[in-house]
Order: sequence, then structure tokens, then C-alpha cells
Amino acid sequence: MSEANVKRALASGRSHNVDVDHMGEPNVKRARAFIAVLYLLAAVATPVAVPAAAQTSAAYPARPIRLVVPFPPGAGTDAVARLVAQKLGESMSATIVVDNRAGAGGAIGAAEVARAEPDGYTLIFVASPFTTVAAASRNAGYDPLRQFVAVAPIALGPLVFVVNPDLPTADMRAFLALAREKPGELNYGSAGTGSVNHLALELLKARTGVDIVHVPYKGIAPAMVDLLSGRIQAMTASVPAALPYLAQRKLRALAVTGPKRSPLLPEVPTWREAGIENAEVINYWGIAAPAGTPRSVVDRLNTETRAVLAQPELKERLEREGAELIADRPERLTALIEADLQRWKKLIAESGLILE
Repeated sequence: MSEANVKRALASGRSHNVDVDHMGEPNVKRARAFIAVLYLLAAVATPVAVPAAAQTSAAYPARPIRLVVPFPPGAGTDAVARLVAQKLGESMSATIVVDNRAGAGGAIGAAEVARAEPDGYTLIFVASPFTTVAAASRNAGYDPLRQFVAVAPIALGPLVFVVNPDLPTADMRAFLALAREKPGELNYGSAGTGSVNHLALELLKARTGVDIVHVPYKGIAPAMVDLLSGRIQAMTASVPAALPYLAQRKLRALAVTGPKRSPLLPEVPTWREAGIENAEVINYWGIAAPAGTPRSVVDRLNTETRAVLAQPELKERLEREGAELIADRPERLTALIEADLQRWKKLIAESGLILE
């Protein structure tokens, strides 16, 4: 019985002129006992409100988790995501399904996750295109800061600038000289308009004044196919994506885009060493979730992710792929996203480059 019903019962007693004060002591005691029982029943019957976040975290995960990778299978980011998903699933005794949602430089997958239920069962594996596309597009379909919450940073790594080996350029300076001799004749590929591969070379053009033509693809894998065949001449790619082709001498690495040389490519200089200033580009990887995901779920995922990144097998595997691990709190990934977004917005404003 609810408290309202108790009050109605008491009111009913009064409406029938039950005068408790003149009922006699035994009757008074019985009346008071009856009222006490009514209140006790009301208290027992009243449901106890449990916050939704507490209910979610207590049972989480109760069903498979979907990790959206907004790039095609086979890309460097996809390989890292699958490795992390496997180990994270083992650690959490959960099924984590990698779902590739490629297109528009990662915007299609990001927009889908932004609209997903914020319950911890839909996550996204983010990389630098998460911010480059949002910075460069008038309508990317998502807001990386407002519509998402950071879960865990994974790693950082430079891009590597590679060319088809038939191109007569042994180093970065020779490539720039050839581009100046043949303005508009050399083509470079990217994973899509607004992708980090695209903006990295737009940054190179802004810093050096060369005229090379952008050819966008739906993902880095098809762009790599055309680079290998000679249909395009140059591209930037993550070190993991380029390594197999470099080892087979099917591509030539001219420079890495980070502030220091990659331990996997110690003989390849940085852009700065090649005389290109203020053009450093770092790729990042991390896990994010739709805004509104309970903090308890975010904390659980973060703790589990940091634990698996500390596993020697995973740590060594990622380092072999050129990644510098950054197992840290969600706030570290938030800071990376904010800084990256502002940097590319500044470049877009300075260059006047607007992507539809």
C-alpha cells in the first residue's frame, strides 16, 4: 500500500466519525497498531529507485559489444583495432565484434556511433581522421567533442611518406624538386577527402608550395593498390600499413611525419630533417563511446583496456607495428582529440580549404 492509500484510509476513518481519542485505551492501541502496519506496508511496497548507471555497470557486459572501425578491413587501423578487441574481449570474458563501417574518411562510421544508444554496447575505434574529417568538412555528420566521450587512448604513431619505386626520387628533397619541375603532374592518394592522409599532404603543400594533385579513395587499402600499380605516385600511410610493401621493396619510404624517427624505420628521416618545418603529423588510436555513456561503464572499459595494453604480448606486437603505447585515463584521449581538432581547423582556415 502506498503512502497515499494510507492517507486515504485515515481520511476514511475520520469521515465515518471514528474518534480515536474516545475509543477507550484498548481500542486506541489497536488503532495505532493498525496505522503502524499500514505505514510499514507502504514502505515495503514502495519501489527503491536504482540509478540506471548502477544497473548498467553491475551487469556490464551482459551481451556482445560492437566495436565500430570506420575504415575497411586490412587497413593499419583495422589491424590494431582487431588486436585490441581480441585481448579486451578475453580480459572482460565478453564477445567484442569488430564492425567495419568504411566511407567518407571515417565519417560514416562515426556518425552511426554518434546516434547509437549510450549504453556501452556500441564503441568506436578512433584514429586521426576522426578529427581531420570533422575539422575539414562543412557537415561531417558528427561532432567529435559534443557527441562522444573518450574511453581510452591506445597509441601514437607517425605516418610515413611513400612513393612508387618507379618514381625517380631517392629522398624527400628530390621529390619536392620533381614536383616543382612538374606542377600538377604528380598525384597523391588518401583514404578519403578530409582523412589524415589527405590533410597531411595539404599541410606539406602549404609548407613547401608544391602543386601535387589529391586523389581520394574509400579507404587506404584501395589507395595502396593504385600506388603499387603506379596509377598514383605518392601517399602517406601508417607505418603498419606500409611496412610489408617496404620490406618487399614495392614502395620507397622518403620520410616520416612525426617529430622523431620511427624505430621500425630508423634509416628514414623526418620531414623536419628533410627541411620541411612545422609540418609534423601524428596519428593516434583510441576507443570512444556515444556521449551519455555511464561513467561507470567508461571507467570499467578504461581499466580493462589499460590492463591489456600492459600485457607483454600485446605491447610487443603493437610496438612491432610502430605504435608508441599510451595506456592512460580517458582525459588523455580527450586532450589529444581537442588539440588535433583545433590544429586542423587552423590549417583549414589558413589555406581556405573547404570540403563539402
